[in-house]
Parts: sequence; structure tokens; C-alpha cells
Amino acid sequence: MESPTPRTEVRRLAERAIYDREVINAILDEAIVCHVGFVVEGSPVVIPTIHARVDDTLYFHGSPASRMLRSLKKGVAVSVAVTLLDGLVVARTPFHQSLNYRSVVVFGRARLVDDPDEKLAALQAVTDHVTPGRWEDSRPPTDTEVHGTLVLALPLDEASAKVRTGPPVDDEEDLALPHWAGVVPMSLVPGEPIPAEGVDWSAPDYLTDYQRPD
Repeated sequence: MESPTPRTEVRRLAERAIYDREVINAILDEAIVCHVGFVVEGSPVVIPTIHARVDDTLYFHGSPASRMLRSLKKGVAVSVAVTLLDGLVVARTPFHQSLNYRSVVVFGRARLVDDPDEKLAALQAVTDHVTPGRWEDSRPPTDTEVHGTLVLALPLDEASAKVRTGPPVDDEEDLALPHWAGVVPMSLVPGEPIPAEGVDWSAPDYLTDYQRPD
């Protein structure tokens, strides 16, 4: 069990806090999209992007023209958040309506990845994070494409998870009310792959059997 820092310590509904690194890693690995928050020119900015975790480092990438990445590569303080929705918690009163979820927040300073080997490994990690096995089953990026992509790394030194599970928590005096209460499970369900024009063969198994890691 990791010890929280002043920034990662969960204060509201602290009983939902989890500081265990294995739980944090599992949530980061299952989530596809993260939201990166930072301040540029005095204004708060939040940008959705794709990430990948490699050991104790979180990678994300984009265009060198991106204002976000241009700012972060200078060492600007950043926060990253991911959320997985597991269920709609339907209570007998809107006051106790909630969600079952798993979330992670990471704080730190991102660094520019300029080592060629680390950069290529990070790009592979991001690709395979979204579609495992795709890197080996596609054309490798050219030097121009690699040079035209900015990659940032954020250490997972300050991270915490927050999780809610279970049924609604209604007030005792509301339990006899004639209103349905319970949980509507939610999950990411992939559809059947749709081929691009000119593709007349079956999609690979890693797409037809696509699922996120548990």
C-alpha cells in the first residue's frame, strides 16, 4: 500500500480512496482516454488524449503544434485523470443517485521523450494500449512520422484511485417507498469491425475479439 501525498490524498468520501499501485495500474491500463489538465497563460486547460503505462511511467503523445504538448514539454505541472464507468446507481431519491466507477488521478511534471529508443517504445505502447497487437500487424512509422510526433512521459510518483461499488445507499425511512432502486451495469462493448474501402478480408482476431484488460 502506497502512502498518499498531500495532493493525492482523497478527502471527500475518503473511504473510497485506494493508494495501492496494482489497483492504480489496472485502472490506467483498462482506460482508453485520459484527461490532461494544466495551466497555460493563466488559464486552466483540460485536454482528452490517449495514454499508455509502461512500468511506473505514463506516456502520451500528439502533434508538436499542440499547445498542450508545447507547454508540458517545458516541465509545466500537470494532472492526469481517467474514469471507468461500471454502473448507474439508481436510488429511491435523487439525493442518493450515484455511479459505480473506478478513477485515477496523477500529479507531476511531464518530461519530453527525446531518446529515440524510448520514444519508439512509447509509441508502440500507446498503439498497443488501444489495440493490443496492432503495432506488429501494421506498417512501422517512418522517421518523418516519428520526428513529427511529440511524446511526453509522466512518472507515477503521485497517484491515487477512487472507487465506488455496490447498491444505492438510501435513507432507512425511504426503503419502503414504491420506487425501483438498484444498479444498471455499464461496460464498453465493441461492435463488429467495419472494413475500410478496399479491404475485402476478415479483421484480425485481436479486433473481432476485442476487449479491455480487467
